[in-house]
Amino acid sequence: MAGIIQDSFGRVLDYVRISITDRCNFRCIYCMPADGIEWIPHGNILSYEDLLFLCRALTDLGVRKIRFTGGEPFVRKGFVPFLESVKEAYPNLRIAVTTNGSLLEKWAERIARLGLDSLNVSLDTLDHAKFLETTRTGDLERVLRGIDAVRQSGGVPLKLNSVVMRNFNLDEIPALVGFAAEKGATIRFIEFMPLDKDVWSQSQFVPAEEILSRLPDPALWRSCPPRDNRSEICGPSRYFQNSATGRMVGIISAVSDHFCHLCNRLRVTSTGVMRPCLFGNFGFSLFEALRGKDSEALREGIMKAVSRKPQRGETGIPSPEEGRNSLQEERHMSQIGG
Repeated sequence: MAGIIQDSFGRVLDYVRISITDRCNFRCIYCMPADGIEWIPHGNILSYEDLLFLCRALTDLGVRKIRFTGGEPFVRKGFVPFLESVKEAYPNLRIAVTTNGSLLEKWAERIARLGLDSLNVSLDTLDHAKFLETTRTGDLERVLRGIDAVRQSGGVPLKLNSVVMRNFNLDEIPALVGFAAEKGATIRFIEFMPLDKDVWSQSQFVPAEEILSRLPDPALWRSCPPRDNRSEICGPSRYFQNSATGRMVGIISAVSDHFCHLCNRLRVTSTGVMRPCLFGNFGFSLFEALRGKDSEALREGIMKAVSRKPQRGETGIPSPEEGRNSLQEERHMSQIGG
């Protein structure tokens, strides 16, 4: 019988995000520097065998949902067969994937057969030139074809994630809402989070309330009841529904209205470091326990990370006195798990 992971503040932690690779075929401006980063050697990355062992330990401890991320998870060879193995081994586990969408077209039919609980595709803009500008190496057309392929294959709840930045895509919010509706997807707008001083800019930050005001027919959006939003294991979004069209949008206000008191998640990097908080620059290595298939050591490592989960993360914008230098350089999202 599965247990329960509960931290020292009474929060039940039943959702884990696992990064399976630090590699990505994009160089998104909010994720890594333009010149990229030095890739982690393959020998230091968790193997699929390690990851399956980790899934067993987590489900035994009561984890109900695992999201696989990267980098870009589909660039790792064998990712889809690995997902099939996880689904076969843990049929009751909720499995989700976050991707940049560039390789979806190839895998759409097998993804549809997997029965994923959600597939989240990052899509900040519908403008081809701006897409190339923000991803540096991406091709919007490939992503759109991938979204269409998944949609046509059916059976996968599709979400679109847009990081909103001033002077970049703020004016595209109505178009993105319309695009999501056309594709049968739910769109979520995410505040630009101050994670990495190399890429974050306060002048580009847009608070959630301003994002809401930019929705089409802004007076018609109503906040959904708590059972439909961030208190669920589905994630941190606050959802809003348009009273005329019934369309839903999500807002992730990690900065202006942090949701630490409702946080139910842990993160594991591709090197096996469990991080109890996205905004904390610390973690606990599970690598040796996983490589040695040592169940007891693995459990101890997980619980050590749980014991250090802070009541509140450092989610806020630094004060003028603190400045951007108070942000930490090494928190590239591609390495933490985007």
